[in-house]
Amino acid sequence: MSKPLIIGLTGSIGMGKSTVAAMFESAGVPVFDADAQVRAMQGPGGVLLEPIEAAFPGSTGHEGVNRDALGKQVFADPEALARLEAIVHPAVAAKRMAFLADNADAPMVVFDIPLLFEKGGHESVDTVVVVSAPAAEQRKRVLARPEMTVEKFEHILSLQTPDAEKRDRADHIIDTGCPLAETGKQVERLIKRLTAGAA
Repeated sequence: MSKPLIIGLTGSIGMGKSTVAAMFESAGVPVFDADAQVRAMQGPGGVLLEPIEAAFPGSTGHEGVNRDALGKQVFADPEALARLEAIVHPAVAAKRMAFLADNADAPMVVFDIPLLFEKGGHESVDTVVVVSAPAAEQRKRVLARPEMTVEKFEHILSLQTPDAEKRDRADHIIDTGCPLAETGKQVERLIKRLTAGAA
């Protein structure tokens, strides 16, 4: 039995990855959104609340994980961040395996993973799609977000593989520094190409 072609979708903050993921979904390609899974598992009644609270006291409440409180405990502490990832990553991996089982008959699926290169996830996908836009456009989008500061933006960038390197390592690049309709056409063309290649 043939398994679906696994597309690893990634891109730095503010590059439009979520928009492109939604375009794949609209075209009928099942999308596994790693961030959304984490939010659900860290939300009210989520399965990760207990282990996170045990490791980082005071970081959760009735509403789920208090992102600010947790952020303060791990933001500048690589060891604390590693402890958090050791709790979160296996849980996400289990959800991803269940997603693959549920979509075993699909010709292709998308793994939407922000830190695909940073965490070695590119090794477990068949092809890598990088979403990219000019740096000035990226900066404008991110700094327009509520609660975002230049310092926070710079810190997030420092944790991510640079866009130029992502583009170099990509099998395919989707440019979002153009009108939305043009980005949509790029996604359509890519799905056609990948479908033809898989066949």
